[in-house]
Amino acid sequence: MKDKDAASRLDRLADQLGKTELPPVHQWHPASTGDMDLRIARDGTWYYMNSPINRRRLVRLLASVMRRDDDGYCLVTPTEKLRIQVEDAPFLVVEMEQENDGDLQRLLFRTNVDDVVAADKQHPILVTHHPLSGEPSPYVRVRDRLDALISRPVFYQLVDLAVEKTGTRTGERGVWSCGSFFVLGEVS
Repeated sequence: MKDKDAASRLDRLADQLGKTELPPVHQWHPASTGDMDLRIARDGTWYYMNSPINRRRLVRLLASVMRRDDDGYCLVTPTEKLRIQVEDAPFLVVEMEQENDGDLQRLLFRTNVDDVVAADKQHPILVTHHPLSGEPSPYVRVRDRLDALISRPVFYQLVDLAVEKTGTRTGERGVWSCGSFFVLGEVS
């Protein structure tokens, strides 16, 4: 019975959202809060009650009402705020397009939920490194406090475009986009 109730809750959420023009989620402050058994894996797969969500439209719809608050990631409607689990970043960059080159270059990224952003001051590229392995984890800001992990193939494309910027530490390389320089790492 509980599984059926949870599944119908997800369907009600989808029905509610699909029928209205949505204002920005940051304007919604519902009194009803709770947790939802929804998890976004590091590879960008969305799971509901440990089963992958295979309905792409549903994933895109849910992604459109996601935000990151101080207490974590959540899905928000005008009437309800539901905390969810995100293993790394809520989105995954699956494609990159380059326009121009040098400091006039513009890099466009498409996520697994079809958000498209150009790396710029509002959508910076940031690379962190795993403390033990040193493996890089590159991200681009999609909106508000929501980032997308840049997939390995796209990161390799970025690395191929990397240049050394005059005035940075020796060996520090990065990419230009929309007049901003984003450091990807150091060349050893």
